[in-house]
Amino acid sequence: MPDYLTVLTTTDSPEKAEALARGAVEARVAACAQISQPVTSVYRWQGMVETAAEWQVLFKTTTERYPELEAYVRRNHDYDTPEVIATPVTHGSDGYLAWVTAETSPK
Repeated sequence: MPDYLTVLTTTDSPEKAEALARGAVEARVAACAQISQPVTSVYRWQGMVETAAEWQVLFKTTTERYPELEAYVRRNHDYDTPEVIATPVTHGSDGYLAWVTAETSPK
């Protein structure tokens, strides 16, 4: 059975978040994506501390499909350096993980 990941990115509008989520699912590089309400991000960028409202997108995918998902996010994101962080899934229901595998398998 393949390994599984959740992959996080953020963007600055709900429309951009939905476009990233929908495109990843349509491309089968993620089985699903969840969009969280705006979060406040505080970060250093080009020497300045910034604060911004962002929408988080959490993708569910397999380790095998991660390179394609990362490439998709980088290609379709408008940030110079988009956040792309993958976290391993250590446990999950057999049925759900089988669904993730099926939905991310190239057809």
